[in-house]
Amino acid sequence: MLFELTEDQRAFQDMARAFAAEELEPNAAEWDRKAFFPVETLRKAAALGFASIYVKEDVGGAALTRLDAALIFEALSAGCTSTAAFLSIHNMASWMIDTFGSEALRRKYLPRLTTMELIASYCLTEPGAGSDAASLRTRAVRDGDHYVINGSKAFISGGGTSDIYVCMVRTGEAGPKGISCLVVEKGTPGLSFGAPEKKMGWNSQPTAQVIFEDCRVPVANRVGEEGEGFKFAMMGLDGGRLNIAACALGTATSAFNRAKSYMTERQQFGKPLASLQALQFKLADMATELEAARLILYQAATKVEAKAADATMQAAMAKRFVTDASFHVANEALQIHGGYGYLNDFPLERHVRDLRVHQILEGTNEIMRVIIARELLKS
Repeated sequence: MLFELTEDQRAFQDMARAFAAEELEPNAAEWDRKAFFPVETLRKAAALGFASIYVKEDVGGAALTRLDAALIFEALSAGCTSTAAFLSIHNMASWMIDTFGSEALRRKYLPRLTTMELIASYCLTEPGAGSDAASLRTRAVRDGDHYVINGSKAFISGGGTSDIYVCMVRTGEAGPKGISCLVVEKGTPGLSFGAPEKKMGWNSQPTAQVIFEDCRVPVANRVGEEGEGFKFAMMGLDGGRLNIAACALGTATSAFNRAKSYMTERQQFGKPLASLQALQFKLADMATELEAARLILYQAATKVEAKAADATMQAAMAKRFVTDASFHVANEALQIHGGYGYLNDFPLERHVRDLRVHQILEGTNEIMRVIIARELLKS
């Protein structure tokens, strides 16, 4: 088992860290406060290859691995969790078109997705179909060379702002086998959006309902064949779970580093906090949790890249463990800062708010346990 990163991987990591320090971290608090979506900054990230990490090179992608992606998102999220997480969603939507779309569909969208001239959203969740995604009800009915879509999607990152929406819709029977995948362009008649959601965190990216009312989409915009959409969605989520875990890990590591520095600087009872054994032990536990999280994430990324038989279970394990551990570490870092951690002047309260949703999206951590248990108990 090799734990050392390659020279190329260290280069990707360093580039992402520098971008986070120069472009994300100085602006993250203001973006959060103003609920500002930093499109131009995202396009700067795209110019470095961060919008098409595992898209093929013939359409402008970087063609890197899932482990490379985890390293990049871990580094970027130290600057702004919410913005890094949106990049991960854009990457997932682009990957689905690249991997399963026709050559015409790839050529139509991916060159502009890789630069983020076009911004993509992923649409699976519905108001009545969250954890039970296979029960989705948004329906697409074939009408000649078009589908007519009716229904709605909920909690969509980029909703109302993104240019294209990679949507799971029902074209056939009930259950997962009746679901297909369509690419819907903003501006298509019958496509509209709900009001921007007011959220606890993730404020640098917009979230809204996506609504279809007799929305006509060309059959040529279907990704793969009819009935394959749910399979594609689940495969996409394996990678998405790794990315969301990586974003959580990077944020928690940043919070940990701030707590460690604060303990050496802050004086109480005539001595630094770092001299108190109770806080030393807290810091030791936080460091251990982060190291364990990093190892399970990197292993899962390697499994997903290799299409290993247990890749889905490993991705679920990583998402569950890393996001829980990261939230705990960030919350402990806030606690070490005491009252200062609760103030907007410090980034700890934002870290905690942003990280909370990582235990919910891309499949709740309860659903991760269902997936793990199901795989363990297969005969």
